[in-house]
Amino acid sequence: MKFFISCDMEGVSGVTGSEGVDPGKPAYERFRRLMTGDVNAAVEGAVLAGADEVLVNDSHDGMRNILIEELNPKAKLISGLTKPLDMMQGIDESFDLAMFVGYHAMAGTDAAVLNHTIYGSMIQDVWVNDRLVGETGINAGVAGYFGVPVGAVSGDDKLAKEAIGLLGNIEVAVVKEGIDRYVARCLALAESRERIRAAAKRAVERRGELKPFTHTSPATFKIRFTSTTEAAIPCLLPVAKRVDSRTVSFTQNDYLDAFRLFRSVLTLASTAS
Repeated sequence: MKFFISCDMEGVSGVTGSEGVDPGKPAYERFRRLMTGDVNAAVEGAVLAGADEVLVNDSHDGMRNILIEELNPKAKLISGLTKPLDMMQGIDESFDLAMFVGYHAMAGTDAAVLNHTIYGSMIQDVWVNDRLVGETGINAGVAGYFGVPVGAVSGDDKLAKEAIGLLGNIEVAVVKEGIDRYVARCLALAESRERIRAAAKRAVERRGELKPFTHTSPATFKIRFTSTTEAAIPCLLPVAKRVDSRTVSFTQNDYLDAFRLFRSVLTLASTAS
């Protein structure tokens, strides 16, 4: 039984501020250890329920955050940037189940810790086929493209609500309650990791009843940027169309192609000064 983990950092136990998730800040070294601990809890839960192969994809910032020297030896790790599938690198049809660890709510979610979508300062909103989505919805669509259900998520209570609203009756591990974007009521690590462990275990035990989440094809992405320049640059691509001064849209016949184009559009937009 193969189990896939995509791990972000903003939803990790104890994280409440940007200084904890920025590799350039002193607090980051502490919080990357907490990130590794949350991942280990998910690995433990999956293995307890029968997973015999676990792949972890480091999915935050430069994607070199998880400390491999502290990683559960039952897991393998994908580390590094420029991944073709980004936060979902490594997923394919051979996996039975996926889990999102340390995820956060989409941009604009009230009282959600460090809420944003992909690029915090650059993106205001993302829609897929006119459905407003965050990273959970975008990445669950990639898993679903390969027929893999997302069975569990961990993060704050707002992320849990978003995931259940989108994916249905999945397992959630709420490790903190968002009070404001930089404020949360956090559980002690022993409790938060037990919740993550239990959610992963229950998800594996329920894998027969969990269904993949898919976006229909053709798939249309629409992105509202913060600035007009960020919207203008991607429209150098013939397939990208300007909806308004800050919004870009494009359609592809296949969701995975649309996802890859989405990543390319964001890379181009990020070159704006």
